[in-house]
Amino acid sequence: MGSPDRIYRGSVRALSLVFLALGLLILISTFAQGGGPLSVGTLLGLAFLALGVTRLWISGVFRRDRTRGQDVP
Repeated sequence: MGSPDRIYRGSVRALSLVFLALGLLILISTFAQGGGPLSVGTLLGLAFLALGVTRLWISGVFRRDRTRGQDVP
C-alpha cells in the first residue's frame, strides 16, 4: 500500500482527469445538439475543463525542476 500523500496526489489527478473528460463530453454534446458559444452547455463545459486543468496545475503535474529537467516530487 502506498503512502497517504501518494494516494492523495493520485486521487486528485484522477478526479482532475474526470473533470476534463466531463467538460469535453459536455462541449461535444452541446455542439452536436446545435448549442452556441454562449449556451449553458458551452459555459459549463468550459468551466469543467478549466477546473480540471487548474487542479492538475495546482497539484504540480505541469511543474518541472528547471535544473535537471525532472519532475518535482
